Amino acid sequence: MKPFRFLLIALTALVMTSCGTASKVPITGRTHRLSVSDEQVLSLSNSQYQEYMASAKKSTDANATAMVKRVGQRLATAVETYLRENGFANELQYFNWEFNLVKDNAVNAFCMPGGKIVVYEGLLPVTQDEASLAIVLGHEIAHAVAKHSAEQMSKKYNQSQITQLGGAVLSSAVGSGAAQVATAMASIGLQFANAHYSRENESEADHMGLVFAAMAGYDPAVAVSFWQRMSAASGGGSTSYLSSHPSDAKRITDIQKWLPEAQQYYQASKAAGQATSKTSTKSTKSSSKSTTKKTTNTSKATTAKKFTF
Repeated sequence: MKPFRFLLIALTALVMTSCGTASKVPITGRTHRLSVSDEQVLSLSNSQYQEYMASAKKSTDANATAMVKRVGQRLATAVETYLRENGFANELQYFNWEFNLVKDNAVNAFCMPGGKIVVYEGLLPVTQDEASLAIVLGHEIAHAVAKHSAEQMSKKYNQSQITQLGGAVLSSAVGSGAAQVATAMASIGLQFANAHYSRENESEADHMGLVFAAMAGYDPAVAVSFWQRMSAASGGGSTSYLSSHPSDAKRITDIQKWLPEAQQYYQASKAAGQATSKTSTKSTKSSSKSTTKKTTNTSKATTAKKFTF
């Protein structure tokens, strides 16, 4: 009877702690449940971001800084347009984009919820061009749009509740010694689950970021050569099962798989840009003709007036 009772309680706890608000991830369509609100996450994120920027040294390279801000804003504009046109307009209230380049030789960049993105100077020699930088910034923007921080926080909160409850139940059922062993084993298991879960988030951000870069008019095909350079810079990347990131080799394979989808967005972006350019050219020509006619008419009127006078 006791094992059945324990199983019933454990299952009940699992059901209770798995509750949360369902949220759909743009592009991939994946649904996840969040136990923390956007307001809670943003409040914590903003305070941590301000604390970080207060101690960080901003880059003094004006051209590089301008490039990071330019590429970032171009991506943010494309992403907001997509969200607005695909049923996610309500999400826009949670973004206040900011792109900063800081003095740090690490080959890295990070994003905080709400769109606070930081690029390290050490990354730029590897990106080499704006399109490759767009791949990185697209990836970071994807973390914010997919609410990966809230997802990780929710998962860890739920896991802690399960572990605490499970330890209390075992303690009363089989003794504190066995409970401690079971709790320790559970913690190890959760480490494995979190590592795999985090890699899933990273892969999802790679996928979404590739599409976001394409939406903004950057050729997504550069992602392959960029990650090859990243792999060379990092000595091949991590292949550990406990790593929070996919190996560089897997990333490249996945990107090649997603490229046909991203290329569709890229071609659509190019077509839209060409249409806008033609419209702008026609408008300029029309305005020029109108101005010429007005100038001619004014000239005739002035000449006639002179003759009259």
